[in-house]
Amino acid sequence: MSMNMFWIAELVALAVGAFWVGLLMQRQDRQAEQRLEQVVAGHLVATSMELQAPFVQRVLQPMLQQLLRRLGGLSPSGNIDKLRRELLIAGSPYGLDALDFLGLRILVATLGTIGLTVILASVTKSLVQSLLAGAVGAIFFSELPNFWLRGLTKRRRKAVYLALPDALDMLTVCIDAGLGLESAFMRIGQSWDHDLAREFRRAVMEMGVGVSWREAMRNLVYRTDVPELSSLVAVLLQADQLGFSISDTLHAQADQLRTRRRQKAQEVARAAPLKMLFPMVIFIMPATFAVILGPAIPMIMESFGQ
Repeated sequence: MSMNMFWIAELVALAVGAFWVGLLMQRQDRQAEQRLEQVVAGHLVATSMELQAPFVQRVLQPMLQQLLRRLGGLSPSGNIDKLRRELLIAGSPYGLDALDFLGLRILVATLGTIGLTVILASVTKSLVQSLLAGAVGAIFFSELPNFWLRGLTKRRRKAVYLALPDALDMLTVCIDAGLGLESAFMRIGQSWDHDLAREFRRAVMEMGVGVSWREAMRNLVYRTDVPELSSLVAVLLQADQLGFSISDTLHAQADQLRTRRRQKAQEVARAAPLKMLFPMVIFIMPATFAVILGPAIPMIMESFGQ
């Protein structure tokens, strides 16, 4: 009897174990099916969203980017690192990288030269003069993307500089309220949508994927190239290294930044009269002399005529 009970217990244990293993395998299969459904659904959603995009974004933009990349591969890559940083400081306009920008220069120079040569050839009827003018125009057209990039870089630096005082004040308030630097940066990134806030959000994302806080701050300085922000980050890194109070450091930096902005505004105000002198001499003085001496001109001419 005892032997029969033993075998019955063994069979029951095996049945329970098999049932449990079957449940686990069914659960794993169900999870795999759910993941597969999510992947397929995401792919279908991405495909439908891609099909709903405009024709320019779906077809023409990838074709143009591929053309720019191929043309960029033909140009010399001597200052490629410097160009990469300039594009980074400008905010990577339209998603251009260094090869795309070099290809854009070649494309603009080629199209501009051909257009200028054709127009001059149809006007002057001289092929030699048109080719010479086209060669000179190629230099000008190839520099147009550089002018555009410098303008974007200057505009973005100015935008970051103008947004820095308000961001620093909010950062100080967040630190005083007990938030950490990462949470304070995220709060600033969520509160605004200007260039500095986007850079703060990017720094927080870098820290979220494993980049150290110090390295994320150095990357922030590298992407913006604003002296005031570089000074702020350097002070924060030094305070963190030496164990100083971050709140006191931020208060001191905020006061220093306000003083610096006030001094710069005073410099601009002092330079205003000198800048106004040239327009006054060119535009206002002749009109003033015309109003004052205008009525006397006929009398002077009559006296000289007599």
